[in-house]
Amino acid sequence: MDVLVENREVFVSGFWVTFQICVLSATGALILGTLVAAMRISPVAPLRWVGTAYVTVFRNLPLTIVFFMTGAAFAELGAPNADLLKIPGLSSVFTRLGIELPYFRFAIVALGVYTAAFVAEAIRSGVNAVPAGQAEAARSLGLTFTQNLRYVVLPQAGKAAVVPLGSVIIAMIKNSALAGAFGVTGELFSNGSALTSAGGYPIVPVFIGISLGFLVMTVPLGLMLDRLEKRRAAGR
Repeated sequence: MDVLVENREVFVSGFWVTFQICVLSATGALILGTLVAAMRISPVAPLRWVGTAYVTVFRNLPLTIVFFMTGAAFAELGAPNADLLKIPGLSSVFTRLGIELPYFRFAIVALGVYTAAFVAEAIRSGVNAVPAGQAEAARSLGLTFTQNLRYVVLPQAGKAAVVPLGSVIIAMIKNSALAGAFGVTGELFSNGSALTSAGGYPIVPVFIGISLGFLVMTVPLGLMLDRLEKRRAAGR
């Protein structure tokens, strides 16, 4: 296990890069997923069709294919440097965004777009848990569909959907390990793989270190979700 001590800076830097990928991807997935969920329950038929098609496609595609398609799509669109997300304030917090690392941004887009389909379904399940009378009462007061969602339905749906959403984010954190296979250098999995291939370290302790890094991110979130679920059960 000396490899973990001798290369602790490698694991820590990889953890930080992976953490940045997860936070940015989760933020994008929550925003996009909420919009898709709203489309899924919209009274406008074309919007429902688009939302349903989005969820159906991305829920049934392997994440590997989404990574390939994301890289290929941006290359075809003439965005090899991935100028996406180059927001000055954001780049100062998430340092990797301020560096010319296109695959880092590709990974964020791929993970966010893929996870958004699962976020949309989690939110839609929360919306279905809201009593129908709530929305009907809001409509009788003259609220539009958007106002109904914003002020009445989504605040209540969020409470019911928080545990499923947490499970989706945990799955996304684990899926982020795939980014290392698609050119994202410096993240936890790619750093560990480099230690075994270039450094000649044994694979078992290296992967134990990688596992510990992911557990640091997923276990606290899982414990928090368990606590929330118990509080909800006690409230009922």
